[in-house]
Amino acid sequence: MTKANEDPNLLTLGLAQIAPCWMDRARTLQKVEAWVERAAAEGCHLTAFGEALVPGYPFWVELTGGARFNSPLQKEIFAEYAEQAVQPGAGHLDGVRAIARERGIAVYLGCIERATDRGGHSLYCSLVYIDPRGEIGSVHRKLTPTYDERLVWSPGDGHGLRTHPLRRFHVGGLNCWENWMLLSRAALYGQGEDLHVAVWPGSTRNTRDITRFIAMEGRSYVASVSGLMRREDIGDASEWQTQASAAAPATLADGGSCLAGPDGEWLIPPAPAGETLLTATIDFRRVLEERQNFDPAGHYARPDVTRLQVDRRRQSIVEFPGEGVT
Repeated sequence: MTKANEDPNLLTLGLAQIAPCWMDRARTLQKVEAWVERAAAEGCHLTAFGEALVPGYPFWVELTGGARFNSPLQKEIFAEYAEQAVQPGAGHLDGVRAIARERGIAVYLGCIERATDRGGHSLYCSLVYIDPRGEIGSVHRKLTPTYDERLVWSPGDGHGLRTHPLRRFHVGGLNCWENWMLLSRAALYGQGEDLHVAVWPGSTRNTRDITRFIAMEGRSYVASVSGLMRREDIGDASEWQTQASAAAPATLADGGSCLAGPDGEWLIPPAPAGETLLTATIDFRRVLEERQNFDPAGHYARPDVTRLQVDRRRQSIVEFPGEGVT
């Protein structure tokens, strides 16, 4: 037994910086399963993947004139994307869950969710937490898609603003630019978050500043986990993919995965482009040390002056009295 397993204050974290098998849910999930196995073999208690990894970020929008209204091409691409989206209730994540259960490892996975509780046709950028028992602990739907993402993804709700106990830590996470939403961060701080997982499609320009800022604000460990996307990852399985590839730069998402400690200092500086598993063992006691002079939800909070209300109901256009909404 390793020292990290003996001491519950220690947690070994794996940041899986990989590219998707773009627009292919089954192949991308097979790849995720292999990297979860790799992380477990390296002694990780938690491994995390980038935003929208399954089946991939919608890079086509800026490459194929995605803002054209009522475009037959955009309808075709969206329909393909929806077909490849994840439905947890349909068992799409069962393989990942089985590995998590067998290896006793938790997983944060960014995916595109086709939400059956919202009719089953609109898409949400969701961050799924799978605990070491293989149970889905939360599905957080990105509250506000960013810029051209709004042409593809729907706004989420507060249902997934939750933290999860893992060894001595409480771990929470947010998608990409919603990490800039100060009240969303506060909602997690108030639930005891001391390990924050920020997932990104992949960009060092996004991760290099905010990772350390959130760590210093929250006096927490902060892991930014990015995906990758290169021109060759687009593929040429269809005419529109060939068109998108011709318009794409050599690198669309360049990684930048990193980890900051609760004092804001780098434990893992932003990684260059390339598939890799970055690992580090973190110590809960460092959180307690840094909370001595600042605790955003504790001794440095003033709930008598300012406080936050969070609606964690799963939103739906229909309710059936006596049955509830799942």
